[in-house]
Amino acid sequence: MIDPTGRFAIVAGDAEDIGHAVTRELAAAGMVVAVLDDKADEVTALAEELRAGGAEVHAFVTDFTSAATLSATAEEVLARFGAPRLLVHNSAVFRMVSVLDLDFADFRAECDSILQSAFVLSKAVWPAMVEARDGSIVYVSSGSATLGFADEAAYVAGKHGQEGLMKVLALEGKEFGIAVNTIGTGAPIDGPLAYTYTDAMRAVMVPPSALAPAFAFLAGIDADFATGQRFNAYQVSEAIRVAREGVSA
Repeated sequence: MIDPTGRFAIVAGDAEDIGHAVTRELAAAGMVVAVLDDKADEVTALAEELRAGGAEVHAFVTDFTSAATLSATAEEVLARFGAPRLLVHNSAVFRMVSVLDLDFADFRAECDSILQSAFVLSKAVWPAMVEARDGSIVYVSSGSATLGFADEAAYVAGKHGQEGLMKVLALEGKEFGIAVNTIGTGAPIDGPLAYTYTDAMRAVMVPPSALAPAFAFLAGIDADFATGQRFNAYQVSEAIRVAREGVSA
């Protein structure tokens, strides 16, 4: 395992939900964090709050559906902070709409927010990670990455594509020590998508903070430890909690 203290991490997407919790966890682990989001007020407020507590967290506003804009943001981040130890990709647009009512522009925008942005950011950090022979890339996945759901044509397609991209980059990054993995939530999350849950799922949903320790753990791995794998954030985080507290899960 690699000590991530003082190292640089990029968290891309969702400053209000999982990205928010992951940023807090990484900052608490002593990492320098750049948070990229398309919600200017939310990401700025998050960075200011954590900096007030002594963490080194920086906000960058971008557009995950625009390859040109996102590439420019990534270049700015890398020019300022150098090669990241960790890239967490959590960008997604989610719309429930039947394929009959889904036009191409909306399909493309939703897929771009997930798959295109994952490629753009990975491509941006890849040369620096290769040169350093060091790095961990994590794509936040979901059940939609392995299963099909009605009224989710774009979201499911984007998430499935992200799993495939991970498998390719894991193979190409292995010789350089770069770990590339996906991580599913492993439990229903109390957040913006809770309205899609059944009553049974709502009864067992957990806060995003319950998943965050898994990301700090993945910040310290390399390709010799695990690459090309699909992690369960809730299970990994619970195992960490048990190890820390010495209590039964």
